[in-house]
Amino acid sequence: MEHLFSYGTLQSKEIQMQVFNKLLTGKNDQLLGYKLKDLQIEEEFGMADYFVAIPSENHEDFIKGKVFELTSFDLAKADQFESNAYKRIQIKLKSGIIAWIYIES
Repeated sequence: MEHLFSYGTLQSKEIQMQVFNKLLTGKNDQLLGYKLKDLQIEEEFGMADYFVAIPSENHEDFIKGKVFELTSFDLAKADQFESNAYKRIQIKLKSGIIAWIYIES
């Protein structure tokens, strides 16, 4: 199993059903040393506002989110869902879990 840390859209049950055709099992966790930045992404009907994780100079900054267990196949589906404004990297969460996360590309 893979782990994916989500701090935004993929926490939505509606989005999970749309992307994975199932609900994911997750638990609360934190990403230390990162902060959120506003991001505009062009979509089919215009620009939409989102946010993206970026490393912070302040090591006390953190992002709250959920860490989900998913298959490699599901991770590939998440890659297709995320825009090219994001890239996927592995990080260590506060809990000690090694997880994938989408950050600014």
